[in-house]
Amino acid sequence: MERTTVKGTDTYQAWVKELEGNFEETVEMRRYLHQYPEPSFEEKETAQYILEKLRSFGIQDIQENVGNGYGIVAKIKGAHPGPTIAFRADFDALRIQEENKVSYKSKKEGVMHACGHDTHTATLLSVAQVLFNHREDLHGTVVLLHQNAEEVLPGGAKSMVEAGAMEDVDYVFGQHVQALLEAEKIGYTPGYAMAAADFFTISIQGKGGHGAYPHETIDSVIIATKIVEALQTLVSRTINPLHPAVVTVSTIQAGGEANNIIADTAMIKGTVRTYQEEARDTIQREMEVMANSVADMYHATCKVNYTRGYDSVYNHPEETSRFVSLMKEKFGEDNIVERDPTMGGEDFGYFSKVKPGVFFNVGGFNPDLEATFPHHHPRFNVDEKAMLVAGQTFLAIAEDYLVKEG
Repeated sequence: MERTTVKGTDTYQAWVKELEGNFEETVEMRRYLHQYPEPSFEEKETAQYILEKLRSFGIQDIQENVGNGYGIVAKIKGAHPGPTIAFRADFDALRIQEENKVSYKSKKEGVMHACGHDTHTATLLSVAQVLFNHREDLHGTVVLLHQNAEEVLPGGAKSMVEAGAMEDVDYVFGQHVQALLEAEKIGYTPGYAMAAADFFTISIQGKGGHGAYPHETIDSVIIATKIVEALQTLVSRTINPLHPAVVTVSTIQAGGEANNIIADTAMIKGTVRTYQEEARDTIQREMEVMANSVADMYHATCKVNYTRGYDSVYNHPEETSRFVSLMKEKFGEDNIVERDPTMGGEDFGYFSKVKPGVFFNVGGFNPDLEATFPHHHPRFNVDEKAMLVAGQTFLAIAEDYLVKEG
């Protein structure tokens, strides 16, 4: 694939030419990772593969086992002083049985790269090879964040930040291949791009008994329904209407098979999605108040277990504006797409919470290759040319921040 750049320094053009020349190797790396996926917190061999590749390129400034798992932080120091930018790629797979009929199908039963993390990793490795080969051009440093365990709480990003992965970093960038965005397109979302993803369980303790004698019981089912009804007012009556928020009750469990037994316990489960921390804090606090008040009204007790998931992903205005202008300059306005925010979660938010940056998408949708299925689907796949586009994008960012010609 050849992707025509609109403008760029001689340095950038040389980088892109090398990246394109390495594309076959990039595909080979992706397909190897796809055949040997490892789920979150179990990515030992994947991490070893990444380390071996980085060392084979000549990169020696590498930290292993960063954070709560197999996180890797590698640095490419330029020949000249300047800012430090970080590029992130996640590398865990999902517990899904692959149904694709491709030569590089997963060889591990019940595990597959159904979200594109194999492409993220191969892309960043290819970018690392090019930038290390041309470190004499760099006025500053590139930090490579190879992150474990994006898919499963508590994720790997937060622990990597806590372990010092972002020390001395000035700007951070990450990308996610997007299965339903047309191949060769680059997507971005100004401001809040993805939501904080929290989860809750409400356990209700009543008093069971025979259905013929309800006056002798404390009906946990009735209490559960009243709590669910009350939760519907959390967003509509406690949250600023200009701050998006979602409270979803996904599960109610109570009772057994008998038709004439009033259940003594019930359990409610669900998820909360917000952008602003104020909305997040309010929902957690008011959920506790509501659930306990309803239970108390019916002489029952309840316990709210609220688990905070990933922080929201926020694309900083100045860096986003700079990113969009750069992408339009390099690839043309028709290839740059503004996308709506989503209530999905992503732990890149921990990186962009401590340093300004941008999390963007690269299209992988291609009907000719049957790359049309959504993320986390057993037939998920993407146009592999997305890796070349993503690589060119990372290189464009590196040029913009770290190259000073003339």
